[in-house]
Amino acid sequence: MSSRNIRVEALDQIPLEQQQIELVERKGIGHPDSLADGIAESVSQALCKAYMEECGAYLHHNSDQGEIVAGESQPKYGGGSIIKPIYVLLDGRATKEFEGITFPTDAIAIEAARKYLGSTLGELNLERDLIVDCRLGVGSTDLRDVFRPCDSKLPRANDTSFGVGHAAFSETENIVKGVSDYIDGDLRKKYPMIGRDVKVMGLRQKDEITLTIGCAMVDRYCAGLSEYIEMKEILNEAVLKVAKTYTSRSIKIQINTADDIERGSVYLTVTGTSAEMGDDGSVGRGNRCNGLITPNRPMSMEATSGKNPINHIGKIYNLLSTQIARECVKKVDGIQEIYIRLLSQIGMPIDHPLVASAQVLPACGADFTSISRDIEGIIDEQLADVTCVTEKVIRGELNTF
Repeated sequence: MSSRNIRVEALDQIPLEQQQIELVERKGIGHPDSLADGIAESVSQALCKAYMEECGAYLHHNSDQGEIVAGESQPKYGGGSIIKPIYVLLDGRATKEFEGITFPTDAIAIEAARKYLGSTLGELNLERDLIVDCRLGVGSTDLRDVFRPCDSKLPRANDTSFGVGHAAFSETENIVKGVSDYIDGDLRKKYPMIGRDVKVMGLRQKDEITLTIGCAMVDRYCAGLSEYIEMKEILNEAVLKVAKTYTSRSIKIQINTADDIERGSVYLTVTGTSAEMGDDGSVGRGNRCNGLITPNRPMSMEATSGKNPINHIGKIYNLLSTQIARECVKKVDGIQEIYIRLLSQIGMPIDHPLVASAQVLPACGADFTSISRDIEGIIDEQLADVTCVTEKVIRGELNTF
């Protein structure tokens, strides 16, 4: 019998799919908040690689406090210009010296940030249109001490915090994530006018779904207003086709609703992101680690990106709880919805949370005793193998936003 404090309980509530109102949001990869998340995670991965190469161990760091301050631009059909660079602040903590080895942490962080932005925003001139400022400090002594293994040889939690995950996705959640992934993965390759900053907001009212899409168009690929309007029509048709593969409910698509076509005021950008003009970004203010923002579901406010993947509960438990929820739905019959919450205590081994809570909405007629037993087994197994999350994160196999 496991010594872990695992608790499974049944919920008595209206399933989300039967509730009248559901809201789901996803900020695309070029949204300023997503850019901040992506930079933070890239810095953490680069530091982990440097630490391992130099001393054979992952050392204490957290790069989850970054900010993006928008620049200024003058977009125009055929190609405009950036008139004030985008400013990126890299903040947080990192180990700069260990057993006589000095690490160029600031240089590593700046290089990682520039590399990430270069691969994400192809239209951005990294030399002219970007300022990267690094202010990484050193972690507090007590948190660096907690980083060392305890008697169990497993990392000890760096904080008293929690992670939250849920499964299965609703139709609206699948639509919002699927549409965003389709735009990023396929549609943009065919139509480069579609920028990287695409936000998808889903509203379901009973059986009617409205997708409000904010799509930054890239000016150098657009000759004039008529091409802009045509691109919106193409995007509308493509999104509707993808969305219909997830549901039989009615779907309405609305794109760039602030456009004033008569005045010629449209969502046109130089680089494909609103970060070039008026929209700032912060780590942790965007998508949760499942790729969505879901106000109808329990969520953690922790920033997953940039936190160290060794013992930072704000990262590990959010990723793990999401993984556990998905595994339970995949392997256990009779689950309509499941919510996982993992709570740590600072200094305690990360495989023994203070509580591992599973709340389950069972299907009608399901045997909850059997369901509960199976879920407890999955949670125990996943916690026993918690360090696999660390390796997956470092290899880039788990998304954090």
